[in-house]
Amino acid sequence: MGTASKVTDPLKDLQLLIRSRYGLIQLDTAEEDRAGALLKHLADSMGLPYFVWSRTKGLRREDARAEAADARDVAAVFKVYGSASPVVALDHVETARFPAIYNFQGLGDYLDDKVTAGKLADAAAQYTGGSGAIVLTGAAASLPESLKTQSALIQLPPPDIEEYRCLLSAIYNELQVKTPIRVELSDSELDQLLNNLKGLTLMEAQKVLTKVMVEDGRLSVDGFKAVLEAKKTIVEREGLLEYTPTEDHLSEIADLAGLKSWLAKRRELIADPKKAAQFGLTFPRGILLLGVQGCGKSLCAKAVATEWQLPLLKLDPSNLYNKYVGESEKNFQRAMRTAERLAPVVLWIDEIEKAFSQGGSDEDGGVSQRILGTFLGWLQDRKGDVFVVATANDISRLPPEFIRKGRFDEIFFVDLPSPAARLAIFQIHLLRRGQAPESFDLQALVVATEGFSGAEIEQVVVSALYTAFAAKTGLATAHLLHEATLTRPLSRTMKEKVDALREWASTRTVSACVE
Repeated sequence: MGTASKVTDPLKDLQLLIRSRYGLIQLDTAEEDRAGALLKHLADSMGLPYFVWSRTKGLRREDARAEAADARDVAAVFKVYGSASPVVALDHVETARFPAIYNFQGLGDYLDDKVTAGKLADAAAQYTGGSGAIVLTGAAASLPESLKTQSALIQLPPPDIEEYRCLLSAIYNELQVKTPIRVELSDSELDQLLNNLKGLTLMEAQKVLTKVMVEDGRLSVDGFKAVLEAKKTIVEREGLLEYTPTEDHLSEIADLAGLKSWLAKRRELIADPKKAAQFGLTFPRGILLLGVQGCGKSLCAKAVATEWQLPLLKLDPSNLYNKYVGESEKNFQRAMRTAERLAPVVLWIDEIEKAFSQGGSDEDGGVSQRILGTFLGWLQDRKGDVFVVATANDISRLPPEFIRKGRFDEIFFVDLPSPAARLAIFQIHLLRRGQAPESFDLQALVVATEGFSGAEIEQVVVSALYTAFAAKTGLATAHLLHEATLTRPLSRTMKEKVDALREWASTRTVSACVE
């Protein structure tokens, strides 16, 4: 492209580009309605007529003068008949030499045709004097070389909180005329709901909010669930990230007092982002959870999303890889754009060392290393409110630059559970399976499971239940102790590796267990 602009105020940027003699502008957006409203406002502010072209309606004038004429049933004078063909429409623009803003919707689909591309170049050349412009709206297309030097690209920013607030107010006022709507949200809860709408187009947000209020006759915390469902649909449509249901709570995770305390302090920022911003706080970046397998790292990722009432997106790096050169990197960038679009979200990357191991693979042509470089850059410079929870079992496979300060807010080490944590883990898993913990000798079980991970303790309970069920008896302490003696925990079978990991973490990480 001739130039690209990071938009803070798209109206001012468009005015500047037109005055800088750019006759062709690409407005990259999935929201044609918002783009149209912006361009109509642009034309009005510059005192220019506003025309819109679409493949179904052709070229027609849609500014205030045209609307007034419509009311007198003489709108035909503002339509160009036969202009559904892009070539005919562009030929009219070129020959008319009429100072105006022309919004061509979806024209990028036709630019592989050399005649259409040539006509666009000729038509846009009429507006290099600052008297108007042709604006291509929709997803940014790859322009032919002949058009790149005379064009500019602008990305329309997503709706901000105030736009969502205005939308909600309009929907509420409209529905109130027909039926009373109760608002059961505090000011901070309302701000959080509006913040969670980020990533949805105004049309998507309108459907969600209308559905919530029409179905229940109220606006309540149930609206959060509807927003999550809408975002789930978007994730499934993109196909590179997995939307993971969250039901686990931090209260269901034994121990990890240090990690829980750290997360609880940041929970207030998620609940009241407006107040946090006024206080000078920014959205947390994320955490790296390092530890022994089976100690609850993945469970923590799910619990964080539940506690913060945010969507949980899982990145499986294997979904990114493509046999064609450059496609894997593009897939990663698409995945990160999706995460940023749906922000605020929790992005979970499980066993991250398998995707970004040190040295990469000689067999993938350097793809792993290129994706790693892209990922590190994104971690440093991401723009959306994406809280990354990365888990790792083998720190030796991660490159040093991955774990340096600034990539994550903190690196936590999740160690093997202490005696008190093992007792709590037994209580949790027995209760989940309808067993009364007080009926068992928990102290004996704690002693018998020295060095066990939480996952291994869970399997002791499950295996003992199978044994008791097969014997047609109730579950007893003896069943659990017997299964514990049969289990060879990872801390024994891979003692050297586990010991080395614990020693490395002792001076380089923060304990997730100690507050």
